[in-house]
Amino acid sequence: MVNTKVKNSVQSATEISNEVINVCRRVAVKGFVAATDGNISVRLANGNILTTPTSLNKGFVQKEDLVELSIDGKQINGNRKPSTEMKMHLFIYQQRSDVNAVVHCHPVYSTGFAAAGIPLNENIFPEMVIGFGAIPLAVYATPSTDEVAESLRPFVASSDAILLANHGVVTYGSDVWDAYFKMEKVEHIAHTLFVAQSLGGAKQLSNEQVLQLKELSKTIYGK
Repeated sequence: MVNTKVKNSVQSATEISNEVINVCRRVAVKGFVAATDGNISVRLANGNILTTPTSLNKGFVQKEDLVELSIDGKQINGNRKPSTEMKMHLFIYQQRSDVNAVVHCHPVYSTGFAAAGIPLNENIFPEMVIGFGAIPLAVYATPSTDEVAESLRPFVASSDAILLANHGVVTYGSDVWDAYFKMEKVEHIAHTLFVAQSLGGAKQLSNEQVLQLKELSKTIYGK
């Protein structure tokens, strides 16, 4: 788990909404979502959740399209229907008081690993050891159901990024940019590992190298 500094509590709802829209644009431009796929949410200072709506391309989302929900899923504000994956988002918020944003996307390479049933749990890249430790694979669960939340239960307390079998990826963090950048890192790791495998396979870091990185993360990065 990555320890992150909470800042949503000192941001205005307008500032947070603007950041959500910017991240929506980013996931669309990066090709992390297709058509109306993916969903993004943030925890507001009042404890409510602001989420992207269902059935709208992330590149077209405007502030007036965002939907506000209570932590138990009751719609409070917004004219659109909330994301159909809110059960997953709400579960993460309920389990992790340090989490203030959740991003769910279908990036090609990391989703490819998820579809192949392969977790990203080998010690190959320093940024993986320091940033994630391991990126586990949750068992397949029917999207938009309580099954998805249950599939995350074994990992959500200790991981900030999870592959969803035959589905996609979910990342979460202290704010929407933190959650988004974790998504970028997961996809970059998956893409690089895919290339390495085509060249004969990636070489794992030694146990000594991993221990050095973990010690470095404590002394330099404070994790």
